[in-house]
Parts: sequence; structure tokens; C-alpha cells
Amino acid sequence: MNGADRREFIRSLGLASLGFGLGLGSAHAEPTDFTGPKHFRSKMFFKISLAQWSFHAALKSGQMDNLDFPVKARKDFDIAAVDYVNVFFKDKANDHAYLNELKKRCDDNGVTSLLIMCDKEGQLADLDFTRRQQAVENHFKWVNAAKHLGCHSIRVNCAGDGPVAEVAKAGMDGLRSLCEYGKQAGMNIIVENHEGYSTNGKWLADVIKSVGLSNCGTLPDFDNFSLGNNQWYDRYQGVRELMPFAKSVSAKTKDFDDQGNCVETDYKKMLSIVKAAEYRGFLGIEYEGNKLSEEDGIRATKKLLERTAAMLD
Repeated sequence: MNGADRREFIRSLGLASLGFGLGLGSAHAEPTDFTGPKHFRSKMFFKISLAQWSFHAALKSGQMDNLDFPVKARKDFDIAAVDYVNVFFKDKANDHAYLNELKKRCDDNGVTSLLIMCDKEGQLADLDFTRRQQAVENHFKWVNAAKHLGCHSIRVNCAGDGPVAEVAKAGMDGLRSLCEYGKQAGMNIIVENHEGYSTNGKWLADVIKSVGLSNCGTLPDFDNFSLGNNQWYDRYQGVRELMPFAKSVSAKTKDFDDQGNCVETDYKKMLSIVKAAEYRGFLGIEYEGNKLSEEDGIRATKKLLERTAAMLD
């Protein structure tokens, strides 16, 4: 995204609804209530999963293997649901023997695979149709892999370079094509506020609403709202706008104060927004800091979620 387009994007924050301006429909997917197996049920209004990105340093360095992730989640953190990241097994999407081994390790340890976060597969909102369609088809293997593992969704990015409205139209087209494929596999396609214009909660909500398919949703991330040039979209407003379409939620943390509170996000305020949306699914712990070790950061985030949930009962 060049400087002119970024400025246009920022100016667009104060404009009327993108969907209205494009004459688009208002139908949208209702959030799915993933009640989960019995071992997920608790007094909290949500359930906790562990996002694999929390171990990105250990995985990239080779200190940890992708196959060990679900076992570690269960044994070291007593977390029985996991969110994968495709880059940590990028050449295994079509390897059924590998996927069977990963699934076996989950089954042997009572772990449920929820979703695969997919990156580096092309831009689903590319203005060029050929490149956009290639990006759509690049995700097909991850839809199939997710189904093999028993996941409910793959998480994708809705990004492209160009004027804000044109990228929105391209994103609707790319998502709609991928969702139609996903529907055949019983798979949700969910978009995170992660790249390009999607860090504007309203922009992304309008795109999802305009796609209008029941398996097209969002994965709101508490922190990914940077607009560039040291400008930020309000994270609480953004999550509030994305929650009506949420099929999973990313509880991101980076730093903690002496009381164990997240420095960058007011978790009581944020979880109140999640609860008000009547969301009862999973919150995926995604520790991305560097002051605590990855393991200590995960534990600190889990304690914060549990403590905050108790405050909201």
C-alpha cells in the first residue's frame, strides 16, 4: 500500500458506511456457538485455546516441532484446544500421513484442533483477477487439511494494494469464491484484522457483511489495528464492529504490569465487549511479547483471562 492509498484509507474512517456507498447487501453470517466437548465447559462465558504463534520463536529456531505443539498445550498448560499456523508445516498440507500423526497426537491427549491460520498464500483482495484467483486456489489445500484435522475454520487475510473501495470489492470477490469452496467441506473462512485495510474494523466488517455467506466470518484480534504512520484504529471499537461475525477471537498480549494486567489492552473492557456480543466460543491465547519467555507469557495470559472472566460473572 503506497502512501497516497494509506492516506486515503485513513481519511475514509470518517466516511459513511462502505457497504452503503457501494450499494451492497446487509446480510451477514451469524456467529457460530462452538459449545465444544464436555471438558471445555466451565463457569467462564468463553473457552480457552492456544494459538501456535505464541511459540513462534521456539518453532522457528527448531527448539520445538510442530507435531509436539498440541501435546505441549495439554500437558504444560492444561489447554485442550489449539489454533495452528500454516507456516510451521507449510509443506505438509497434502501429506495425509503427517496430518494423521498430528491428529493422533491430538486424539491421544484429548486436544481439539480448531483452526489453521493461513499466511503467505497470496492476496485474496488483489485487484488483478488472475492473481486473486490463484490466491483463492492456494488456500484450497488448507481447507482440506483443516477438515482432515477436524477444524471448524481456516483464518485468512483480506489484503490488496490499491484504492480502498476497489480493494474492498476485490476482497468480497476473493472471499466469496473461497467460501464457496469451503462450504463444500463444511469449513468456515474467517478473516483477521491483520493486513492492509483490514486493520480498519469498519472496513472489514462491511466486507464480511457484503459477502453475505454463513461460513464467512471474522477472527477479531485485540491488538492488530495499526494503520501505519503511528496511527491506530481504536481497538475497542474495532473488536465491537467485528464481533457480530466472530467465529473465533484472538486474545493477544505483549507486555504485563506488576499486577499481571496487559499493558496495551484493558482486558476487562475488551472482554466486556466480547461478552456483550453474546459470544460463547474460544478465545485463543496469542502471546507475542519478548519480556517474558513464551511459556511464562502464555501462563500470564491464561491467568489474566481467568481472572477477568471471574470479574465479569
